[in-house]
Amino acid sequence: MISLQPDKGVLLVAEPSIIGDVSFNRSVVLLAEHNEEGSVGFILNKPLKYNLKDFIPEVNCELPVYNGGPVEQDNLYFIHRIPEHIPDSIEIAEGIYWGGDFNAILELLQKDELKASQIQFFLGYSGWDRAQLDQELEVNSWVITKNKLRHRIIGENLDNFWKEQMIELGGDYLLWSNAPENPSYN
Repeated sequence: MISLQPDKGVLLVAEPSIIGDVSFNRSVVLLAEHNEEGSVGFILNKPLKYNLKDFIPEVNCELPVYNGGPVEQDNLYFIHRIPEHIPDSIEIAEGIYWGGDFNAILELLQKDELKASQIQFFLGYSGWDRAQLDQELEVNSWVITKNKLRHRIIGENLDNFWKEQMIELGGDYLLWSNAPENPSYN
């Protein structure tokens, strides 16, 4: 049963039954857009072993880069809290924006004026065609929750975010919060 509907700013928490899916196993996705054409989101809790300098060598910046999802993994995306400094940003939810003028970001980075609490970078994104996300919700691939951290979600250490969401959901999900990622290790 779906209590919340997909919408900008909500979190999609992967059901424990998504085992073996390299991209979405134990993922928490921030939904950035949801409309009749499809949905776009970013996985918040899958940091890569790279930082921004690995992708933009001319910028001396150690900000981490996350796996945003399996779509267009050759492109860099970002969410942020500073629309006043990044023109053409799109509001996801109160205090959270995505996209905008990348040249403005480069300028802020060169001046060392961006902090991890203001911006988060992703390689790729999570995307669903028209009605695809609704179908995945119907077969219980995801649980929709409110983003209780709101804009503070950017820059937080979210390594245990999926486990924390399982604990918060309670009930049968509590069992999954302590289960190994690969059930054969149990």
